Amino acid sequence: MPHSFPLSIKTVKIGNEPKRTVFYPQVYDMQNQGLEAAINRTITYQTQQLIHQQVGNMPTTVEEMLGLYEIKNNQRQILSLSLSNYTYHFHAAHGMTYIKSLTFDPQKGEQCELKDLFKPESDYIKRLSTLINTQIKQRDIQLLGTFTAIRPDQDFYIADKALVIYFQLYEITPYYVGFPMFPISVFDIQDIINEKGPLGRMAVNN
Repeated sequence: MPHSFPLSIKTVKIGNEPKRTVFYPQVYDMQNQGLEAAINRTITYQTQQLIHQQVGNMPTTVEEMLGLYEIKNNQRQILSLSLSNYTYHFHAAHGMTYIKSLTFDPQKGEQCELKDLFKPESDYIKRLSTLINTQIKQRDIQLLGTFTAIRPDQDFYIADKALVIYFQLYEITPYYVGFPMFPISVFDIQDIINEKGPLGRMAVNN
């Protein structure tokens, strides 16, 4: 039995200090409580990983930390969300932000990786990289070096009828550029998407 969408989402908070607070989402009221628990565990773990990434190996004091989330998609049996963590360390030149995204397919009861969105035989890495290269030129995005290709597990989220591929700060661009986001319409990659996966559902026009 399919889960009713949109899923119900509540906000959970870690910390009570004004300058050290992390907010993250949890789903509730799902018919499949085992799946609900699994989704919530994954979100909580990723939230904690971001915190660890910010404070794990840093010798300096954390002056400020703010964790936020955005629900990117909560329809057509797909939940896609992003978690961000901004942290400023004592005497640092500037704060550092990381973003991580999670996409779930409750219909199949699993979390989706980038490769799951495409047909097994498709060269999705080459196809997406070409589309991103075109956008880099069109938008005149400043790079740290030459962009060749995305990673097989490149960061992504799904928003409406678009697959958004993005890169971390410093991954391919200078800090001042911010997070380079590359929205790709599902209709531009329709021939290689897995029709039974999340992007296949997004490509249906009804």
